[in-house]
Amino acid sequence: MEKPASGVHPGRLNVGRHLVSFGVNPAALAYAMTTLGAGMINNIFSFYYVKLFLNKYKISEGAFHRSQVVYMVWNAVNDPLFGYLQDNSKVRCCSQRRLSILYGAPLYSLAFLLAWFPWRSYQPDDWLSGLHLMVALCAFDAMLTFVLLAQCALFAEMSTQHQNRLRLIKYSQVASLVGSSSVLFCGVLSRNMEDFGAFQAFTVLIAVLSCGCMLYTGIHSESRYDNKGSDSDIPGCADHQSAFSFTTLRTLMLQILTNRDFQLFVLMNFFQVFILAFFNNFTMIFAEHLIPPDVLPPIAKSIMYGAGFICPQLLVLSCQSLLHGLGYYRIVLFTFYVEAGMAAFMLALGPQHYYFLACFLTVNMVIIQAAFSLFGLPLADIIDTDLQTYKRSSPLSSMVFGTNALFTKPAQSLAPMITLNILNRFGYEQLKDAGRDSDPSALEDLHSVMFYLVCLVPMCVAALQVLAWRPFSIRNSHTVDVKYIDS
Repeated sequence: MEKPASGVHPGRLNVGRHLVSFGVNPAALAYAMTTLGAGMINNIFSFYYVKLFLNKYKISEGAFHRSQVVYMVWNAVNDPLFGYLQDNSKVRCCSQRRLSILYGAPLYSLAFLLAWFPWRSYQPDDWLSGLHLMVALCAFDAMLTFVLLAQCALFAEMSTQHQNRLRLIKYSQVASLVGSSSVLFCGVLSRNMEDFGAFQAFTVLIAVLSCGCMLYTGIHSESRYDNKGSDSDIPGCADHQSAFSFTTLRTLMLQILTNRDFQLFVLMNFFQVFILAFFNNFTMIFAEHLIPPDVLPPIAKSIMYGAGFICPQLLVLSCQSLLHGLGYYRIVLFTFYVEAGMAAFMLALGPQHYYFLACFLTVNMVIIQAAFSLFGLPLADIIDTDLQTYKRSSPLSSMVFGTNALFTKPAQSLAPMITLNILNRFGYEQLKDAGRDSDPSALEDLHSVMFYLVCLVPMCVAALQVLAWRPFSIRNSHTVDVKYIDS
């Protein structure tokens, strides 16, 4: 790693020396603690909120769609705005990555808790449950964006060397491995949300632990550009540090958007976010309907869901040598071929092979999340290219990540909206509670649609991702030790 920015607090240096003596890289650990904290709450939120509002709060389809539309717009708009703010603000809590995480962490954890506590005893199709979902989604995403944009910027700014970035990914995957176990423990302790009181208590505990982890990053992390605000009077250091201007924002975004590799990455990433949201939101629903409880009991399904969140990190950690040797481009492309091949095999096999179906759902979640975990590498390379192309004094890290999110985040809303609309056309809203006591023919039609969705959606998405990803030109950054000399 490069030397930390000047002015590092002596207490943080002492902590760093102690960690080094145990063979731990202090900068990578500080970075990874936000991954740990965010992983604890993000996985629970994405996995449970759809089922909670549909099955327990009995939200209407119309209210669900309205909430998702508002969320989709807010989700897309807030990323580039927060990115511009963090890259250009003169307010230290926004311009310094460490302080953005430090002050944003408590609000992030509080926003996570909004969804799990009903505002009253909801009746079916209650308008207040729709408002509740809208507020919970927008508040959670706002704080997630503010904190994780700062962390994403840290990834690009802590080092320009591929090996050091791989170290950050390694530490981050270990942290994500621990954090993703929250879904497993939550499922076991609350019996997949059947014991709602236990579920609520667990979310409070996780929120507190998550906040503590992210505060550690806020106290101990460093970016090479943390002092950029104080250097604005030096020639060349204020090229994009001016006061807020929509003209400047438009110019910077156009510079980012005209990068061909950025365009290809965003297109591929949109589909990745879509398929990730598809499986995160509906795997539990699909498994409960397509796999009988006498074949796979609830405890086995809880372990299956937990494995879908834990195993991606193990896969990434086990592929470190491949990342060094082959680079992320080839590995990501290979995962798309694997996803399409598995989906075609499962479609040919049919829905009656329950154990194959359970493995297919789990392995799909693992591969998709594992590939998604590597996407910081191409974005960091794009940031490096932008820095060199426009000869900036400091990188537009938050803006690049934020502009990427502007186009990809809507997929988080589109996936549940489209899927729920298709399911409801085949009676899911009426049949979801009746279960196997429903009209057999209606239930069979619903299950057939679910099975085709499980197979055809990943197959088609993977094919589109191959077409988008193959022309990406930054393929060999893993073979270059230093892409430019830090000033």
